[in-house]
Amino acid sequence: MATARAGGDARAGGRVPGRRGSATRSRLLECTASLLAGTGYRDLTVADIARCAATSPATFYQYFTDVEGAVLELATELGDGLGPVVDRITTADWTGEGGLEVARRVVQGFFDYYEEHRSVYRVVDLAAGEGDLRFRQARTRVLAAVTEALVGAIGRSRPGAGVDGEATAYVLVSMLVNSAAHRYGMEFWGVRTSRQVDALARIVHAAVTGAGSGAAPGTGPLS
Repeated sequence: MATARAGGDARAGGRVPGRRGSATRSRLLECTASLLAGTGYRDLTVADIARCAATSPATFYQYFTDVEGAVLELATELGDGLGPVVDRITTADWTGEGGLEVARRVVQGFFDYYEEHRSVYRVVDLAAGEGDLRFRQARTRVLAAVTEALVGAIGRSRPGAGVDGEATAYVLVSMLVNSAAHRYGMEFWGVRTSRQVDALARIVHAAVTGAGSGAAPGTGPLS
C-alpha cells in the first residue's frame, strides 16, 4: 500500500527523495499502517514509527510533519486498492441471471479491500467525523472511482428510467463503507458476513439494474 508516487514524494521540507529516500519513506508508511492495527491513533508516536522502521525520529520528520501527516498520506493511497472493484463494476454484464453474481462479487471485493485497510480507514473515519476537512476530502477522493463506476453502470442498465444515478451511487457507496466498517458488530448480533454480503448484493443489484433479485431479500443464498 505504501508505494512511492512519481512526482509526489516531496519531503516535509519540499525536496523529492531519491531511491533510498523513497524506500525509507515507504518503510515509514508501512510501519505506520502496521502499528495502527494494534495501537490507538492518539497513542501512536513518531518514536514508535521510527523504531519500527529502524530509523530515527529525525529521519521521520524529513518526510512527514507528524503522525497525522503520515496517516493522511496513507489515506490518499487507499484508493489504489479499489481498482479490481471498479473494473468489475465497469466491465461486467449486470443484465440477465448473472447480474446478481456480479453484485455479490462487487460487495465481497469491497469488503475484502476494506478489511485489508481497516486500521487506516478507522482513523480516516474518526478524523473526518471530527470535522477534519483534509480527511473528509481524502475519503471522498478514495471512493470517487467506485462512485463514478456505479453511476456509469446505473446509466447503462437503466437508460431513460429517470433514475438519479449520482444520488443512487452515493447512497450505495455509503452503504458499502458503513456495512464493511460495522461487519463485526453485525457478527456479534449473529448476522454472519456471508449473510451481510448476500443482502447487500441484492440491494446493489436492484439499485443498479432496477430488477428484482427473484427472491425476497435474505431468503436464500446466492449461487
